[in-house]
Amino acid sequence: MLSYPEALEYQVAAAQKKTKAATHIGSYTIASMLGGAYVGIGVVVMLTAAGPFFENNDPAVKLISGIVFSAALSLVLVAGAELVTSNMMTLSQGLFQRRIRFTVWGRTLTLNFLGNLLGAVFLAVVVWLSGVTHHGTAAYSYLEALLTSKTSESIPVMFFRAILCNALVCLAIWSGVRLKSEVARLIMIFWCILAFVTSGFEHVVANMTTFTLGFLNGVPDITATDFALNMVVVGAGNLVGGSILVGLTYVVLARAETRAHAEEVNIESTPAVQADAPPTSAKAASNADSSVTPAADVSLSR
Repeated sequence: MLSYPEALEYQVAAAQKKTKAATHIGSYTIASMLGGAYVGIGVVVMLTAAGPFFENNDPAVKLISGIVFSAALSLVLVAGAELVTSNMMTLSQGLFQRRIRFTVWGRTLTLNFLGNLLGAVFLAVVVWLSGVTHHGTAAYSYLEALLTSKTSESIPVMFFRAILCNALVCLAIWSGVRLKSEVARLIMIFWCILAFVTSGFEHVVANMTTFTLGFLNGVPDITATDFALNMVVVGAGNLVGGSILVGLTYVVLARAETRAHAEEVNIESTPAVQADAPPTSAKAASNADSSVTPAADVSLSR
């Protein structure tokens, strides 16, 4: 397992690569669209798998939702895509380490967000055309209930749920960076995503697909204002959770570990004090006997 400083250095290097990739707007937009679509797949699987449980008032509905939604981040990690929520941590760590500029940080996240939105909308349209979430299906019933819940939440509730959500998402990514086993990484993704979905936290990219499916399938009382408000509030909460709660926290811990290691090296490299060294001459011995008080043994411990 990588240490905090090693994992942070990996993250900073990744942040620099992402900002460089974002200068190629076309290809970066495509990678971001894939991120939005992959998370959208997780939403669709959740609706279709947990929908029948919801219609039967089964208390396991949230647990089933959490279990299947982990497919989304697994696809992002393994297939490769740009997801704005995980990049909120990665790019912010590069910013905190002063390796990327604030303007570059903001431009990259904005492009990433818009690409995720395009990918989520595109996938939602294709899913709608397939009919799997149409009115009368169990998936539709669950979709309607989810959107009713999301639009009835207060702004503070949405914001803090979003903070908690992206803290878990970014912990999955951070843990994956530290781990060397692909299997271990996927296990961490599973548990972290299970935690956030089952708890009912808010993910801005998942909501892109959820709201678009709601519009296309005619879920009542869902407006463009509801969608825009959710994007702003949940996006801001996700940013705090990813950049501050996880990103900055581990920057601080990595710096502390680096300082502690440097202090250990300094202590080990300091010559031991020879308190009982013999005098080099009789005069020196006489002077030492008359002016120096015997000292206790000095020991340096790591």
